[in-house]
Amino acid sequence: MLIAAAAAANKFISPSSFNLSHSLHSRSRRPSSTSSAFSLSLPSNRNPAPTTSTRRLLFLAFSTPNYNTALGRDAATGGIDHSYEVDNNNNNNSNNNNNNGSSGGGGGGEGDHNSNNGDDNFGENNKNKREALMALSEVERSIDSLPKDLKAAILDGRIPGSIVFKYFELEKTPIFAWLLKFGGFKERLLADDLFLAKVFMECGVGMFTKTAAEYERRRENFFNELEIVFADVAMAIIADFMLVYLPAPTISLRPPIGVNAGRIAKFFYSCPDNAFQIALGGTSYSLLQRIGAIVRNGAKLFAVGTTSSMVGTVVTNALINAKKAVNVSSADEIENVPVLSTSVAYGVYMAVSSNLRYQILAGVIEQRILEPLLHQHKLFLSAICFAVRTGNTFLGSLLWVDYARWVGVQKAQEVEE
Repeated sequence: MLIAAAAAANKFISPSSFNLSHSLHSRSRRPSSTSSAFSLSLPSNRNPAPTTSTRRLLFLAFSTPNYNTALGRDAATGGIDHSYEVDNNNNNNSNNNNNNGSSGGGGGGEGDHNSNNGDDNFGENNKNKREALMALSEVERSIDSLPKDLKAAILDGRIPGSIVFKYFELEKTPIFAWLLKFGGFKERLLADDLFLAKVFMECGVGMFTKTAAEYERRRENFFNELEIVFADVAMAIIADFMLVYLPAPTISLRPPIGVNAGRIAKFFYSCPDNAFQIALGGTSYSLLQRIGAIVRNGAKLFAVGTTSSMVGTVVTNALINAKKAVNVSSADEIENVPVLSTSVAYGVYMAVSSNLRYQILAGVIEQRILEPLLHQHKLFLSAICFAVRTGNTFLGSLLWVDYARWVGVQKAQEVEE
């Protein structure tokens, strides 16, 4: 109606042009090329049809605001509607990406491919941001009430609204609310609300399954090799927590790495925590990054395995020496456990066998198979995860005994008849 009225008014206005200006934002005027104000000139010597951009500007200026999203937008921008500027920035970024992709000599094809991926990710990030702000509006929470890392992830469009809703649900439980204060637990709980239950499963059954596996392998030699059994169980209890924690899928809330970081550091920083985890919208992992996740976690688990084994073997040797002091006749029969070789061997075992098994367990079996099938039946899902993890722990104990004997850090004793 406004365009029609303006066109009709052209017949009655003097030869001088008529300027209609309306400010979209409460800020000072700037040059017309970058200003948020628009001008509509109606020359008297002709009557041009309104352009598409003119219609769009008039619509934005005089349309009714959408109050369903206003609360979320105001919370993030301080009450100023930047929708028109964001849209212009989107167009400018898209044009810049296209220009960058088409330049660079012989690398034009690769640039176009990267530009398309950047546009797709940019669109997904905007969608995630809108969903997250809508979630804040729905629960009537301000974005400033959130932790800094979660707030930054929302403004960057790295997490969708479903993750925001999950955060508020977890916050209702006191123990989860306390754990959400720690970045590592927060990232894992947002990715898997059964993460804490899985930690208790692993540590709770670890002692029993490790002991049962040791007895299964050693049978008659179980009591003759009791010191070695104790070392194995001690190492397992210390390492069980880290075996659940490190390979667990996460929702990354980490800030971008510093620009001065080296190329290797930047590469491993961009890798997922689990090589097989599902990427959120706006995020993608290359095959090389997923392989890098296995290498990085392997290095961490090597350090964990070596340290935990060293603690276990030192304690075991202390008990052996105490036993020798009490029972002098058994001094020649009982040998100390080699500390360095056993620790390094266990570190290698954790980096290879345990790393791969737990990556597949958490990223493939649980996240990609069990959770999509049983996500509405949490109790049944927990029971299945308990059974699978118990079997995996028992299998790991069997593999460790065979591996330790194979590399020579443990020797089977002959049973005297």
